Amino acid sequence: TRRGFLAAMAAALAVPRLSWADAGSPAFLAAAKQGEGFVLCGLGPDGGIVFTIPLPARGHAAAAHPLRPEAVAFARRPGTFALVIDCAQGRLAHRLTPPEGRQFNGHGAFSADGARLYTSEVVAETSEGRLGVWDAAKGYARIDEWPSHGIGPHELRRMGDGTLVIANGGIQTDPTDRRKLNLDTMRPNLTYLSPEGDLLDLATLHPDLH
Repeated sequence: TRRGFLAAMAAALAVPRLSWADAGSPAFLAAAKQGEGFVLCGLGPDGGIVFTIPLPARGHAAAAHPLRPEAVAFARRPGTFALVIDCAQGRLAHRLTPPEGRQFNGHGAFSADGARLYTSEVVAETSEGRLGVWDAAKGYARIDEWPSHGIGPHELRRMGDGTLVIANGGIQTDPTDRRKLNLDTMRPNLTYLSPEGDLLDLATLHPDLH
């Protein structure tokens, strides 16, 4: 009935939304080894551990949602899993898997409003860089993929104006044993992309500094 529907809506709106305060207000997120297993740690400003959440394998870095107490923990690069973790409840919310032929490269970043997650990725066979784009408002559905304009992207950050900065390491690696395959020709760069994926700038070192 209309009355029942409105009552249900009112009840839903009355449920308080969890914030990072509910997860202990961590200042940092870090992957760690604990005993024989691996965990995601929330750290306070003094470095004290606020929470630990188990990971299925060795982690690398994590991206914190800007609004809700949610973090995406990435596998050691190159990796095949990224876990969306509810840090207040200590539970797994989603598990992300890269498309066939892609590997996660250990890092990610959210858009300023938290609606999108950007992931650092490579084409497994060539180490050609990609940015995966995921809809964080719709169950982290994969919605797009952009070139990183380099080989072996690693760290990925969002600047204050929404610009995305990607550190392309320039090193092609074997997709299974991480051997470095192109040290004689590697060309690292910093790539700057708009929030829509357009190339804004690309900075490289002079060849004399190889």
